[in-house]
Amino acid sequence: MCKKINCRLCLLLLAIPLLGGCVAAAVTATAAGAAVAVDKRTTGTMIEDQSIEFKAMNAIADDKELANNTHINVTSYNTVALVTGEAPTEEMRQRVIDIVRNIPKVSNVYDEVSLAAPSSFMSRSSDSLLTSKVKTRLLANEDVSGLNIKVVTDKGAVYLMGLITREQGDKATDIARRTGGVQKVVKLFQYTD
Repeated sequence: MCKKINCRLCLLLLAIPLLGGCVAAAVTATAAGAAVAVDKRTTGTMIEDQSIEFKAMNAIADDKELANNTHINVTSYNTVALVTGEAPTEEMRQRVIDIVRNIPKVSNVYDEVSLAAPSSFMSRSSDSLLTSKVKTRLLANEDVSGLNIKVVTDKGAVYLMGLITREQGDKATDIARRTGGVQKVVKLFQYTD
């Protein structure tokens, strides 16, 4: 059953660029629905993760100095927040981390913010492409529950998050490492065994 879902989902994801307008939105919604159906997080936790990301990004946007001088991404999975991007000073980086750490329900914060000027659009586009490549390879693999793994890429480093077994985590890490363009893989899994 999982093999059929993974194959169908891969085909749907690969077909999205070929489709236009409403059809693409419908396919995306179907793929998202399949992901929600097999997600090991509770519905409440999935909503909380979205809320954490929304609150973090709003709080950072409300701080005009941070909004104008940094590039920050916040990803929450099972209330664990991964903060990536760039801040030009240690003081700004620490303000960003403090904002995320003080959001209610955040259980842990992984600080992966680099001390640097905000990255270019080209660099971010390259990271998005790399995320897609890794995610597609995970979804195509029969031994890994790709729908339960969140992939985040920042400056060629791939961060893997999810609620999975150690065996699945090792296989997912190996798949990510063998994907062209990946510079390093950081495992942030919460193991279920």
